[in-house]
Amino acid sequence: MGKKRERVETGFVMFDIIYQDGTRSSHRKIPASQIGGLDGDSNAKSLIEEQDRKISDMSGVRRGPIKTIVRSQGQ
Repeated sequence: MGKKRERVETGFVMFDIIYQDGTRSSHRKIPASQIGGLDGDSNAKSLIEEQDRKISDMSGVRRGPIKTIVRSQGQ
């Protein structure tokens, strides 16, 4: 009988972000493998800030600081 392979997580977790200036960004994708399960959302802020920096570098438009991060409904 063959060896059972370990399952690899390939999905995404969606977050809604509210910035300190009141703007909102809905359904931001973060790879589930980088989150660390349902209780591992603490590092999501740094991952989203990294995404914001990359977007800012490409567009020239800077985002303000993040006020709150919550999982999108249905996640």
